[in-house]
Amino acid sequence: MSQKIIVPCRPKWKGTMTDRARFNAQMQYQPIDRCFNMEFGYWEENFTEWDLFVKNGITTNGQADRFFNFDVTHGIGARTWMSPAFEHKIVSVQGNTTIYQNGDGLLAEAPADGHDTIPHYIKASVVTPEDWKKVKEERFRRDDPLRVPDLAALKKAHPETRDYPLGISCGSMIGKIRDMLTFEGLAYAGFDYPDMVEDMVETCCVLVEDALDRLLPHFTFDYASGWEDICFKNGPIVSVDFFKEVVTPRYKRISKKLKAHGIKLWWVDCDGDVRPILPYMMEGGVNCLFPFEVNGCAHPAELLNEYGKDLRIMGGFDKIEMGKGPAAIKAYMKTLVPLVERGGYIPFCDHRCPPNVKPADYLYYLDLKEQMFGLKA
Repeated sequence: MSQKIIVPCRPKWKGTMTDRARFNAQMQYQPIDRCFNMEFGYWEENFTEWDLFVKNGITTNGQADRFFNFDVTHGIGARTWMSPAFEHKIVSVQGNTTIYQNGDGLLAEAPADGHDTIPHYIKASVVTPEDWKKVKEERFRRDDPLRVPDLAALKKAHPETRDYPLGISCGSMIGKIRDMLTFEGLAYAGFDYPDMVEDMVETCCVLVEDALDRLLPHFTFDYASGWEDICFKNGPIVSVDFFKEVVTPRYKRISKKLKAHGIKLWWVDCDGDVRPILPYMMEGGVNCLFPFEVNGCAHPAELLNEYGKDLRIMGGFDKIEMGKGPAAIKAYMKTLVPLVERGGYIPFCDHRCPPNVKPADYLYYLDLKEQMFGLKA
């Protein structure tokens, strides 16, 4: 299927390096021509509420990346979670509420009008070890042929001569388990059925190891990525001891494979306050946080100063300040200058940009970012 043609609304930042060379140099504290220019994306409402998007037919984050002419990154991976997933289907509509089953098998409530909100989960697909045994046998088989990637197609899409950074997905050790059990379900299961939860983590780890073994020998990757959305503003939803004793050892196994293939950067997407588990994430081999939410954690300078060059951060531009207009945007951007100058830091909105940010202010933000971190004459 051909990609929709997008006419950029602004020129790409000038530069003297390829996107791939720039990204690798910046994240390894080496000299660069200018800052890597990227963003994490936008809420679904932005595509219907921002005139800038509506008038230009921009309906997805990928199209928005091309529309704003950001530097290019790509990532690939193999299936490391359920296969097959549960059928996504509407179970019933009750007044203004839709009851549906999602791909992880959870029953959830959402507004019938479809506006973007966090769903309320009614029933988890896995509660007891018996539930897990059944789901594991049906949906987590290592020998599922759908877990084997199409290497020929991937090599054609991402040749070694590419000029952009390519990442490999390391899936999730505990974040997707949270999705399957729900927030509350994971909290209870950790105490009621600790062996079951550890077996879930081990299953996730083995599936990721299988995927890495199938992909790592065939590409020169620039980074690895993961997803562990298990923290909120008050810290992690699992105990620090659990993370240290159960998750970190699996990270170490994955990290060993990454390092054996020359991958020096492994970022993990974990919202909220990651500080209690960050030492054990780093002990496991993770060395970059993405997209680093400020209000749920801290200003990125706090962690970069504490951990030095052992840590990198991508993101960390406070979305709350972005919504306050140009003066606040400029004031916050100035606080990021020392971080960009030190290296190992790429600034962008600290999650998907919300629709309360005015399009004109967002364009001001992009212009200011180029002015402060773009190529210097």
